[in-house]
Amino acid sequence: MSNPEGTETAGEPGSPSRPDRPARDAATPAPTRPDRPTPAPPTRAVELRHLRAFLAVADEGNVTRAAAHLGLTQPAVSRTLAALERHLGIRLVDRSTHHLALTPEGVAFRDKAAAAVAAFDEALDTGRLRHWPLRLGHAWSAFGPYTTPLLRGWQERYPATPLELLRIDDRTAGLTRGEVDAALLRGPVEAPGLVTEVLFTEARVAAVTADGPLASRTSLRLADLAGGPVVLNTVSGTTTPALWPPEARPAATLTVANTDDWLTAIAAGRGHGVSAASTAAMHPHPGVAYVPLDDAPGIPVLLARRDGPGHPALPKLAALAREIVARHSAHQAPGTTWPHQA
Repeated sequence: MSNPEGTETAGEPGSPSRPDRPARDAATPAPTRPDRPTPAPPTRAVELRHLRAFLAVADEGNVTRAAAHLGLTQPAVSRTLAALERHLGIRLVDRSTHHLALTPEGVAFRDKAAAAVAAFDEALDTGRLRHWPLRLGHAWSAFGPYTTPLLRGWQERYPATPLELLRIDDRTAGLTRGEVDAALLRGPVEAPGLVTEVLFTEARVAAVTADGPLASRTSLRLADLAGGPVVLNTVSGTTTPALWPPEARPAATLTVANTDDWLTAIAAGRGHGVSAASTAAMHPHPGVAYVPLDDAPGIPVLLARRDGPGHPALPKLAALAREIVARHSAHQAPGTTWPHQA
């Protein structure tokens, strides 16, 4: 029986023997704690609120803003995030810098958490279960010249399943965040956990100021654009300085966050741009002229989905997209000419 005053310790005279917990010699250093959160007891389960708190912090990049978004206090969000990290036994958020950032483990976990929360919300939305829409995301230009045939064809064949085309300014058009079921993307996509299929390849065009000297040219080369600033959409666009040879990179660049700002900057004469050919038809602008590029590689157009169970109509969407591309390509004359003036 232990001393109620707590004055006896193991190994001291009068203390009971504790064969299961041998006394540690004073010269023996205490065991070092691993540089990671201590896992929570196995009986403490992760709840949906833990995932929502983590996703809010990841999206906002700030605990205070995440708390405001969730309608919680900052300490409550911090405790919830810490509890999630303890349960997983890994650090999800790096708090050692002035600007909060996800760890590599946090980046990988974000996609899984977003998919789990989206699936939960979808399952409880009884209205959507009756007519479960298929959400198709895109960042710009959708399915290019095949957009209208895809929407009409889907409506004719599957009227009970609405196809929602959503523009989301994000490299994966909201797919990794669980905002859509599938996405039409352009260029290589390196986000983990996605399955992609190349549907067709688009030519590239230059986007130049409509009243500038390059607008009257019948075609351009990448070198013609390198002398002045090049406008880059770093959020959802595909063009980077790496499109040019190392010895002929653009002299300057101007970064924007979406297609609308990209068009506005070019129309104002602040620089030139490079995009897919369908941008000329999908995003006409009175101040922007589109001119074919002779030496730029094509851009693959992808249909992407998350790797795992998804909307049951996804295979039908992929099949219809392939069919439309094959049907229209068979009747398309070689050497498509794109308008110079939008």
